[in-house]
Amino acid sequence: MKEFFANFFDKYGLSFIMVASYFGSGSIFIASQAGVEYGYVLIWAVLGAVLLGFMAQDMSARLGIFGDTLMTFIRKKLGKNGALTIALFLSIGCIAWTLALTAAVGKSVEILTAGALPWQPLAVVTGILAIVVGVLNYNYVEKVMTGMMFLLLILYIIVAGASGPDMMEVAKGFVPSIPDVGAMLLGAAILGTTALWPNFFLESILVKRKGWNSIKHVKMMRTDLAMGYTVGGLITLAIIIVAAAVLRPAGYTELSSFVAPGEALEIVLGQWAMIVFLIGVIAAAFNSIVPIMWTVPFMILEALDIDHKDGSSKAFKLIFAGGIGIGMFSPLVSQITGLSVVEMVTLFPAYNGVFGLPITAALLFWAVNDRKLMGTETNNWKLNIANSVLVIFSIYIAINSGKGVMQAIFGGMLA
Repeated sequence: MKEFFANFFDKYGLSFIMVASYFGSGSIFIASQAGVEYGYVLIWAVLGAVLLGFMAQDMSARLGIFGDTLMTFIRKKLGKNGALTIALFLSIGCIAWTLALTAAVGKSVEILTAGALPWQPLAVVTGILAIVVGVLNYNYVEKVMTGMMFLLLILYIIVAGASGPDMMEVAKGFVPSIPDVGAMLLGAAILGTTALWPNFFLESILVKRKGWNSIKHVKMMRTDLAMGYTVGGLITLAIIIVAAAVLRPAGYTELSSFVAPGEALEIVLGQWAMIVFLIGVIAAAFNSIVPIMWTVPFMILEALDIDHKDGSSKAFKLIFAGGIGIGMFSPLVSQITGLSVVEMVTLFPAYNGVFGLPITAALLFWAVNDRKLMGTETNNWKLNIANSVLVIFSIYIAINSGKGVMQAIFGGMLA
């Protein structure tokens, strides 16, 4: 056991970068909203999203181990112009995420300081700090994010345990049920924040950093993914359970303000719960910014067949900084669209679930079935059945939720 922990980052840790990127403030509020509106009913959606996310990451990792990176595959199939068009379109989703994440960090600090520091300038400061962290050594970032994910796990399991949930109702939540359209939208948001499409690109690129380059490394890769997604899934489940056990009985039917979950927790469990909630939001949101925005320069440079030197090139750092530079102006976006911080952190992940996820899942499925690229490691029929579930489900969610998500985001501008 001692040796396992001593050598942990030599073998594992990549999945925690992936999970840190998906588990942001949006995950916290979407899970809280699911618990408030539907109690334990959508627990099954978390389990399904974790399994789909695992399958997608497995496809991406095998692509990187046996073939090439996902964007390189796209460029070879569609040419530079086609690849660049896809990269730029998907980059919009990454920037949307960053807008929500910088706003979430700023708003949390504003509340912790009792309004002494307004969230708008704090959002800009958050962006600047994310740029600094993002250009650091990869190994350092991996260790920091792994530590943050375990911190979040401990914090939210403590709160969940103190909330006294009805375990029989929790068990019933594992049985799939979609009571109405609102539940479908929340399901799309849960899927969009868990099966995170930027990770499909990142995993295929970063596997080389772990030295995974042959069939013997597949088991290690899957062990890494299992650890990361188990931690992420448990945190999400803990948040739904807390919301269902504490907020729903307290009379909350929706999260009308950014601090609503923390306020309710404070009433029932004490001030410590509010502080834990806000620290969790800050840690989760900041954790997500860097890996999500790494995706933008990786995609663009690989689409143009420009060497990014594993993220150390000047062009990579400039695009990364520029993307976050746009993303830290969440106060301006909030003013133009009329969206609150809560609306941004819940709707922008749903936007990515509707647009980014089905496109990327389909491209990834295409890549792992390309015999010229994958050779003997091309998907077999069993893997195709499992992997096709992600593609079909993501397209189904997009078709059924797309209109509602776009109206919710742009309704304030059109009113």
